[in-house]
Amino acid sequence: MAVRKDTIFERFLAPIFQNFLIDREALTRYYKSRDWEQVSDRFRQPNFTYPDYYQSHNFHGVEGGYLSLGAALSYDPITQYVLPPNEVWVRQEALDRIRCHPRRILDLGCGTGTMTRLLKQKFPQAEVIGIDFSPYMLAVADDKAKSDGLAIEFLQGNAESTSFAANSFDLVTAALLFHETPPTVALNILREGFRLLKTGGEALIFDGNQATLRQTEWLTEIFEEPYIKAYAQGSIDAWMGAAGFGDVLTEEVWWVHQVTRGVKPLPYHSELATLTDRQYGLAMG
Repeated sequence: MAVRKDTIFERFLAPIFQNFLIDREALTRYYKSRDWEQVSDRFRQPNFTYPDYYQSHNFHGVEGGYLSLGAALSYDPITQYVLPPNEVWVRQEALDRIRCHPRRILDLGCGTGTMTRLLKQKFPQAEVIGIDFSPYMLAVADDKAKSDGLAIEFLQGNAESTSFAANSFDLVTAALLFHETPPTVALNILREGFRLLKTGGEALIFDGNQATLRQTEWLTEIFEEPYIKAYAQGSIDAWMGAAGFGDVLTEEVWWVHQVTRGVKPLPYHSELATLTDRQYGLAMG
């Protein structure tokens, strides 16, 4: 598993993680506990196509990015330390922004399923589905859910273009996804989320704080993240608006994180608009 040696993480932080923070023996035991190729094969779709932006770049300095087993197995041990002040706290703060009582939830780019599991725990009666590109990440996610006794469906899929029917979900979420996609892809994902939601359904986006990242360049240099600078210069609020969402609100969480919520509004009927315009004209006259 080759990594770049010039990132801040590899030069300064990796030795701390490797020597003090990560239980390497436990990680090795977990690695040896499964035939990961066989397990991940359950999630590989025939003739599945990975987009160029995903497979042509390294993520977090790991060659092959998330299409490598090493990235999937090391994701949780590292992530728990890079979401200050506490990973569970900040993820829970994101979930606390949800207003609806969903019966069907889709977690886009679910990775190892940490947020997916929290969603199922918060809404135990809901059907919860997580999709991701990486069969290795999905294998780890499914393993964690089964260990917790949670019924969650994990599928390989492209968040830009899913196979789900329109208007079929009450809640669509994406956690730590958009800083790892080009802005055009992020907008496509939001448009797909909008298509999938029922009227009145919610979208919840949890990611790095764009304002903080713009003002603190070193945060964009810690890991090898090919799209994070473009993400920092963008605006999820604007992307949500462009995708059709209403009632869009972004809130800062512990300075380095942000949560954006939006709602799929009622359809805009031209006949109603025309009637309203006529009434407005009469009132003005």
